[in-house]
Amino acid sequence: MEFLYLIAGVAGLWLGTELTIGGALAIAKRHRLSEFFVGLVILSIGSDLPELAVAADAGLKGLMGRDASAVVVGTSLGSVVAQIGFVLGVVGVISTLTLGRGYVYRHGAALLGATVFLYWVAFDGHVSRIEGALLIAVYAGYVMALMNGANVPDEEPRPLSGGGLSSWLVLIAGLAVVIISSEVTVNSVVEIAHVFQISESLISVLIIGIGTSLPELSISVSAILKKRAELSVGNVIGSNILDTLLPIGLAAVLSEVAVEAEFLSFDIPYIFVLTVVVLGLFVVRRGIRRPQGLVILAMYAGYVVLKLLQY
Repeated sequence: MEFLYLIAGVAGLWLGTELTIGGALAIAKRHRLSEFFVGLVILSIGSDLPELAVAADAGLKGLMGRDASAVVVGTSLGSVVAQIGFVLGVVGVISTLTLGRGYVYRHGAALLGATVFLYWVAFDGHVSRIEGALLIAVYAGYVMALMNGANVPDEEPRPLSGGGLSSWLVLIAGLAVVIISSEVTVNSVVEIAHVFQISESLISVLIIGIGTSLPELSISVSAILKKRAELSVGNVIGSNILDTLLPIGLAAVLSEVAVEAEFLSFDIPYIFVLTVVVLGLFVVRRGIRRPQGLVILAMYAGYVVLKLLQY
């Protein structure tokens, strides 16, 4: 039964995120907000609502004396590796992905830097409230730098239909579904781990991690079908920077987060290597095509196999 709750929780996180993004996009465009704001705030943060909701719920559980640190860290890292390994791999097999070298150097360096900073903060085996605040501050600094350095178009997008009361109701309903689903997801993971003596971190990394990456997969495939490859890659890179810093930072501010030694010795270093390989393909091969996409998928599959062999 707990496995059914877990599946329902992850499905609810995806559905709630889709509803929230859809409602927010309609509202934003009705009020003529720039496409830059829509992309940066709504798509980037909106697609990461599942990870943020799980982190907030787990942090609140920590305040009540029920440690769910493994769920927070596992979900965050699992989402990162699923997005850059599974999502980019799948999209690369479907179509050719290209990205300007300037973008790769700037935002790729930011992603690698975020990974190194998380490792440094968690090196002693825990993330304190102060360190959690630092993670949040670093992400806020990245967003502000992005906004200051971006070329925001002067013209406003054309208003679309929708964005009225119905869109607000969809937005509120989506947020409610995400909140309820995060509670169901975290509780089911803790119960499954307790009953079957399975590590909470393993379930979080392999199941919740890829489940919470479904919004990014949806956005990336949609962007590819609309011949907007850079939006597809940019969404994944921006989302990974957020997932590396914000969920763990948010949970730690609520309640100190413990970081298992395995995350430090295997998961974070693997993410760093996988990220270097993917960014290197964009620079050296000038993009990701089907052969490179298959290589990335193979590296993700290797990660999954190695995780399973550890238990």
